This record gives sequence, C-alpha cells and structure tokens, in this order.
Amino acid sequence: MKKNGAQLAVFALEQIGVQFTFGIPGVHNIELYDALNSSEKITPILTTHENGASFMADAISRTSESIGVAMIVPAAGATNAMSGIGEAYLDGIASMIISGGTRRDSGRHYQLHQMDQGRLLDGIVKKYYLIEKHEDIIPTIYDAFEEATSGEPGPVFIEIPADLQMFQGEVDELTPYTPKRKRPQIDQKLISQAVDLLLNAKNPGLYLGWGAIPAYDDTHKIADVLGAPVATTLQGLSSFSAKHPLHTGVGIGPASVPAAQETFKNCDALLAIGCRFGELATGSYGFNVTENLIHVDINPQVFSKNYPAKIAIHGDSRDVARALLAELHYRGHTSPKPAQELKQKIAKEKAAYLESWHKPEDKNKVAPGLFFRSLRQQLEDDAMVVVDDGSHTFLTAELMPIHRARGFISPTDFNCMGYCVPAAIATKLANPDKTVAAIVGDGAFLMTGLEMLTASTYKAGIAYFVFHDGELGQISQFQEVPLNRKTCTVIGDVKLKGVADACGAEYIDLDDNSKIDEVIKKAIAITKENKPVLVDVRIDYSRKTMMTKGAIKVNLGRFPLKEKMRFIGRAIKRHVTG
Repeated sequence: MKKNGAQLAVFALEQIGVQFTFGIPGVHNIELYDALNSSEKITPILTTHENGASFMADAISRTSESIGVAMIVPAAGATNAMSGIGEAYLDGIASMIISGGTRRDSGRHYQLHQMDQGRLLDGIVKKYYLIEKHEDIIPTIYDAFEEATSGEPGPVFIEIPADLQMFQGEVDELTPYTPKRKRPQIDQKLISQAVDLLLNAKNPGLYLGWGAIPAYDDTHKIADVLGAPVATTLQGLSSFSAKHPLHTGVGIGPASVPAAQETFKNCDALLAIGCRFGELATGSYGFNVTENLIHVDINPQVFSKNYPAKIAIHGDSRDVARALLAELHYRGHTSPKPAQELKQKIAKEKAAYLESWHKPEDKNKVAPGLFFRSLRQQLEDDAMVVVDDGSHTFLTAELMPIHRARGFISPTDFNCMGYCVPAAIATKLANPDKTVAAIVGDGAFLMTGLEMLTASTYKAGIAYFVFHDGELGQISQFQEVPLNRKTCTVIGDVKLKGVADACGAEYIDLDDNSKIDEVIKKAIAITKENKPVLVDVRIDYSRKTMMTKGAIKVNLGRFPLKEKMRFIGRAIKRHVTG
C-alpha cells in the first residue's frame, strides 16, 4: 500500500497511545500537522513557544499513562525546545520529540533550517533517530518509544525529512505496536540480604524518589511492617502520602524538615528506592548515610556514585518492593508494627514546624504558612500541584502536604525556570477532572507566562498562584547572606493583571492575609468554569526554608578554613558597614 510519511507517523503515534502533541507547525512539519488533524485519537495543541511544548511533553509523561510528544520544526524549534528536553533527560522522564527535517531528495545545500540535529542534541537525549525511508517510520517510532520508556526513562528525538512526510511510499502493512521491553530479573539473594539488614536494624528508614512512584502501595506496606519513618526527595514528594503517620517530609539531613532530621538522625539501615542522591535531593550532599544502605534503582549506573551501597538492587521499583514485601511476609512480618512513639514524634514535629510558619513576619505581605494551610484545606486529595524553580519550590515542598501519587511535579536536576506555566497546562489536559494548582515565582513566570494563552485557548482551568516579590528570590537570598547586595536579582515590577488580560485569564490580587481563604476559594471556582486564573500573591519571602538554610550551612562548612574565614569576614563587614 502507499502512504505518505506523515500518515505513517501519526498511525504509529496512535498505536503507542499518544493523546496529545504540543508544538508549532512550520514548513518542515506541515504534513505531520495535516495528518494529526485527521486523527480521532490524538489532539494537536498549538503552543506559543517550543520551550513550552517540550515542558508540556514532560508533564504529560509525569502525570498520565501516555508519553508526552512535542511536534516541532527543525533547528530553531529544536534549540527552543532544548530546555524541556534537558529537563526530561536529567530528571529521568520519558518524552518524544518529533521534528521535521530538511529535504534529502533535492541535493541542495544551505536549505532553511539545515543543520546536523544529531550533533546538536548529543548529550541531552537517550537516542537520536534520522528516518531515511518510508518503511522505517513506523518501526522507528516504536523503537523510540521503547527506548524512551525502558530502563531509566528519558527523551528521544526523531527527525522525519519533509520529503518523506509529503510524498507517498510503498509499505507492506501498517504494523500494530507490540511491547518488547523486559523488566530486569530481581536477584532474590539480594532481596533476602536486604530484609536481613532491615529486620536487624534498630532504626530502619525509607528514602523515596520519583522512581519509587510505581511502588507507591507497596512502600506504604513496607513502612508499616518495619515501623520505619519515610522521607522523600523533592522530585519524589508524591511518592509517599503525607497523610501516612510515618511520613516525615522532604529530605534527610541538615536541609530537611525537622521531622525528618529528628527521626533519621539514628537511622542504621536505609532503604532508598528510585533516587540518585543528587545535589538537590541531598541538600548539597549534606547528610551522612548509614553504611547499611540498600539502594534500589532501574539504572545500575547510579549505585555508589555519591554514597556507597552495601546492597544494590537493580530492578523496577514495583518489582523490587513487592519482592521485599513478600520476603517480609514469608518471615512472618505481615502486620503493621505499632511504632506509636515514633508516629507521635513525627506528628509533633510536623505540627510545630507548620505552626511556626503561621505567624506573619510582615503584615503587609502574604504569610506562606497561612497560604499553604488554606490551599491544602481547600484542595481535594487528588488535586495536582505544579511548581517551578525558585524559593516557592522549597516553600511548597516543606509546607504543602501531597496526598496522592503523581500529585506534585517539579523541575529538579536540570532545574529549569519556566517549567510551571506550560507544565500545568499539560497536567490539566491529561487530568481534566482534577484541580490543578500551579505555584510559580514571578521571575519564572516571566519566562513562559504568555503560555497562559494556550490555557485560555484550550479551556484549561488552572489556578496560577504567582508569588510576586519583584526578585529572583532564591538567588537573591543566597546573595543577601554572604554579600549583602543583590546583583541582577531585582526584576522589573511587572503588572501581572495586564498579562492575565492579554492571555484571556481571570485575575485576582492577594496582598492581605485576611483575604487568603476567600481568594483561593474564588480561584478554584473559576477553574471549574474551564478558565485559567492568575492570582497575584504578594508573598513574604523574609523567612528562609530549611532547604535554603541547610544548603548554605553545608556548603560553607566545606570551604577550606582560610576561605571560610574570608567569606565570613566579608559578610560581617558588609552587613556592618552597609
């Protein structure tokens, strides 16, 4: 049979379960968009920028069962999308970037957008594919999907030249997709050794990252059986329910919340699942991990990179967690361990820390503790929270309990500002029946805020809470302590109402603690009408989070003595003399 390449590509995308594509049409992918327009299974979404498209593709994969797809033009589209591609790559998120390509049949050079995209993308994709024949289109997309979702997930990039898209070619058949990937075999001997360590420990603990989300139900049961506290990474904030009495919060060590610091300080066996002990997750590598570390991950290359693992178990987190639970049950540990004293300590520390944020530091600004208390009370348990990179990220992580798996997403190891606004749109499109609350700093909002137009166009009801302080808050805080100056971190006083009006979003001002409950209630109500709303939150950033204070302390503590004294001396002098 004869089909043009665009029709073949869309058929393959339908087969692997793609629901949306995000991007901008151009001369090199116009046929792909024409074929998408005829699809009954895929909805193409027009974005304002390819950067937003790549963040949306990332968010689809984080918050749904479908893989996210960006559909872009070559060269300029690829460079625009690279921030989102890099975020997916370093965070371990599957995504598929499909680019048009310059014609290969003309023999011409210096075509519009002609460049070696494989060289450009080397280092931020799991694999780059250049399709050269019609018959390769369907199998290549299937292979790329397998690559993106196998092992540690990540982005793949597929280039389909314009001539293949436009012209018809002979193919034998439209082959349906058949999954081929296999999960690693679990080493039962290592499972047995791990259970030995956990059962012999006086104070075992669990530390869960994003990769632990597939094991969500089983890690709750393991924690119950062991009576062990559970902490999460920032990215893995939704890997364990904050409602569970053994949940301590985000982090371990000096940059973690008090409940985690208290309950993990004597941890003598740590079960770490789906995490890499990266800089952000560990508060700049600030905590001391017990020598009895059991590290579980789908990517064996992460083992013992930063902390030596006594037992390293390679496998899918769900498979390993179920094997651990089965071994615990086999040994007679089938009932939850009471651990009442531990649970009471966690509850006391959590309550005290949250309460400490409820007293306003500046009565002319919105207190973060009061804001997050109201937001949590007014959101359903299955609401989805999307954040960006900045001070608001750490406030959300420490003050906003997350009750469901995948209920929180954030840029992490790539740590790219501009993520939230577009990612929230994809989250809402993939989860139309759930409330989506997006929390973003004004600096990050300025990077991709016009993407709210996409939310308006596609009737995505999202509550955007813009923490407005007129600064790049996190870096401003890092400058203020040692330098007593703010170089290039004070931003212009953007009139957010004008941006909301321009993008077709509703606007609400929140500059008074007495209005918090009322404003949040109104914002959520607007989202139910399938409209985006921008809430201009005049946030009080005067108090630093545990993450910020811990990271500063840890990094300063590592300085050579002479440099440490110089830094401290300079800070004292500047603060005294102004």
